[in-house]
Amino acid sequence: MTRLFLARHAETTWHAENRYAGTSDIDLTPAGRDQARRLAAWAADARLDAVWTSPLRRAQASAAPAAEAAGAPLFTDPELAEVHFGIAEGHRLDELPPAVVEAFRADPVAGAFPGAEDFGRAAARGVAALRRIAHRHEDGRVLVVAHSTLLRLTLCELLGIAVARYRTVFPQLVNCAPSELDLTGEVAGLRSLNLPLPPGP
Repeated sequence: MTRLFLARHAETTWHAENRYAGTSDIDLTPAGRDQARRLAAWAADARLDAVWTSPLRRAQASAAPAAEAAGAPLFTDPELAEVHFGIAEGHRLDELPPAVVEAFRADPVAGAFPGAEDFGRAAARGVAALRRIAHRHEDGRVLVVAHSTLLRLTLCELLGIAVARYRTVFPQLVNCAPSELDLTGEVAGLRSLNLPLPPGP
């Protein structure tokens, strides 16, 4: 059994405007850098064997302080990158055609934004990445820093939940708040969601 701690990266400059970042490489805000420091404070006592992260800057900047605080090696897996949101990249929902937004809200898989990565395939690559990590660190404790949509899709796929329900089953992953997942072979168990971080300075 491998214990994975899944964390969404810290707040970015597009969060306040509710813009879809996707594969766009966006920097952290000052508040986001504070969240990364709080994740590092958590990691210092988490007995981690490794930290894995997406290649995108916002995830790297969130993961690196945690790896340093834990004294654990930091690895990057390109398959942990966020979903590409097609025409929604860089935009708010109210900037998109109403019919596109309505279709997405009704079924984010069948009604995905035009040009977006297929969400089913994104879930599959997320699952494959987590299984590779678990196999490499069998019986270990690993922090994985990635992205909100990818992680929610991946959790649905691992737990046998329809991927199209990711927005309702997992309405929010709090920035830098770890969620505990146990992987044993093909069996996955979610132990907790959005663990609280130590308070900031």
